[in-house]
Amino acid sequence: MAYAAYVFDAYGTLFDVHAAVRRHAEAIGPDGQLLSEIWRAKQLEYSWTRALMGEWRDFWTLTGEALDHAFERVPSADKGLRGELMDAYFKLDCYPEVPAVLKALKATGARVAILSNGSVPMLESAVSNAALDTVIDDVFSVDPLQTFKTAPAVYDMVTTAYRLYPDAVSFQSSNRWDVAGATKFGFRTVWINRARMPDEYRDLSPSLILPDLNGVA
Repeated sequence: MAYAAYVFDAYGTLFDVHAAVRRHAEAIGPDGQLLSEIWRAKQLEYSWTRALMGEWRDFWTLTGEALDHAFERVPSADKGLRGELMDAYFKLDCYPEVPAVLKALKATGARVAILSNGSVPMLESAVSNAALDTVIDDVFSVDPLQTFKTAPAVYDMVTTAYRLYPDAVSFQSSNRWDVAGATKFGFRTVWINRARMPDEYRDLSPSLILPDLNGVA
């Protein structure tokens, strides 16, 4: 089935969230992977906590706070690398298959968009750095809503902007919780299970599970 719009989560789906630490792996040392994992986990936790409290801070601010916490948890990592790591996160690499997949979907005549917790400057920088400007039609950031996924209002940004019913939208995310939220909203969902994680939220199953974006259609 063809869909009117293919909408992608950004971080972990299009852009590699661990690329920033890998870029400075030698300077960080042997605990780099641990630092990166804590950084990502806390970034997400802070977004959920802030959303539930109704106490808004944009995703870039939370990303910095999460990195500070990660440094506290991993004392072997040099805190002096904070600036370099934040700059690297601002210019994350995309996964290898991303440009070709998005180009192929755009060639079908469907809209291709991003729907992300990321702040507008973060997303614009990532898209530009990965040279995806010509294949992405729209970037939807949660900034205007001042909340985060999985709030239904976030997914509704797409259907409102495109004047579509939810089932006309195919939504792709590597985050299982995000897929659950989008499924509940009514999107057709594809879980990009890059980390080969076990399934969760079995009452809110995706339509399709893939190891990467190849095969999205």
